Amino acid sequence: MAATVLIVDDNRAVCTALEVLFALHGLKTQSRYTPEDALRFIDEEDVDLVIQDMNFGADTTSGEDGIALFRAIRERDADLPVILLTGWTHLEHAVELMRSGAADYLGKPWDDAKLITTVHNLLKLRQATRENQRLRSARRAVRTRVAGQYDLAGLVYESDAMHEIVTLATRVAHADVPVLITGPNGAGKEKIAEIVQANSTVADGPFIRVNVGALPPELMSAELFGAEAGAYTGAQKARVGRFEAADGGTLFLDEIGTLSLEGQVKLLRVLQTGQFERLGSTQTRSVKVRVVSATNADLRAAIAAGTFREDLYYRLNVIELRLPPLRDRPDDVLVTARAFLDDAHRFSFEAERALLAYPWPGNVRELQNCVKRACLLAAGEIIQPRELGLPAVVEKAVEIHGAHQLPEPDRETLQAVLARSGGVIANAARELGLSRQALYRRMEKFGLHKSESAGGEAH
Repeated sequence: MAATVLIVDDNRAVCTALEVLFALHGLKTQSRYTPEDALRFIDEEDVDLVIQDMNFGADTTSGEDGIALFRAIRERDADLPVILLTGWTHLEHAVELMRSGAADYLGKPWDDAKLITTVHNLLKLRQATRENQRLRSARRAVRTRVAGQYDLAGLVYESDAMHEIVTLATRVAHADVPVLITGPNGAGKEKIAEIVQANSTVADGPFIRVNVGALPPELMSAELFGAEAGAYTGAQKARVGRFEAADGGTLFLDEIGTLSLEGQVKLLRVLQTGQFERLGSTQTRSVKVRVVSATNADLRAAIAAGTFREDLYYRLNVIELRLPPLRDRPDDVLVTARAFLDDAHRFSFEAERALLAYPWPGNVRELQNCVKRACLLAAGEIIQPRELGLPAVVEKAVEIHGAHQLPEPDRETLQAVLARSGGVIANAARELGLSRQALYRRMEKFGLHKSESAGGEAH
């Protein structure tokens, strides 16, 4: 289906000239001579690009009609590219609208070659944007199926990178083999371990967590394998170790790279034989435990340095799940942040742009702490950027570039916001940072009706 370029100018000679120019280059056009007719056409037909004048009728100098038209177009379709045709008196307005999302501006008289090149490039971008939206919708359907089929332990995500990890985790969960989860601190390694446990054949068994890095070296053996009374100073009664506690289930060993060489030898034996002795005992005990371990360290480098056993590494690393840092999966930022919100708060449009602009060196853990802090400090129901406590440079970046960073709300987001607002369109629009007309437009796009918005006031 050929792309459609809508020309909006009350000067019919200008429209005719552009129609002829575009026809010579194989482009389909439609011309409208008033903003009202142009908006009506956008409401009723598919438009791929708009070229609009900045003034209409008797108003030949202020450009206010052009500004109003541009904003109305953006409310209807935030991704629709708009080229502004402007005289020198409207240059300042054109620059202002460029900051608000206009694709380009051209002065009158225009350069034919430059205009055609710009139009072709924008139409290619429009096609790519629509294809990305189609793929995003298809990916969301796949993610919905996965969430319905498996227990994801409360994990929410949007990125392809996390989907690959979750898919692999659910696929290997049923296999009775060790899993090694790698990635930076705070990236969500324990959550992936929970998914492996929840979908395993021992899902009904215990899930024992051990932060190996937090255990004193002198108590490591007692913690992991247990101890008899009197085995060490202060051991007044027998102690069950983590392996015994995890019998018939899963043992999650976090920060496995910090385990001492002595502990590594004992761990290797348990993985090989399922047997161990408590500290201070000669009785051999047997357990059946699924071991999932995690580390932020480079274990291959540790092997080369002589601080980690190579044979243990290969025992632990039958399956490796590698988590990327949050900065490498920005699609996960907003869905994760919203999941951390309490029931009494939600983000403003500007706060969400700030969340997207920040690189999150502390990953998901830092994001969670940031949201908790914002909920405590928020003056009202809506969390503003200043309450996130992010560096000032982030707010500056949002001010300059933020308008292009926040994606159009999807169907699930619209439904959730409408439900929270009790169907009050004005409140839902305020939360989303949209006008009421823009919200109605998006509701129509996703087939949502007033009657589906919790039955509340809809005005």
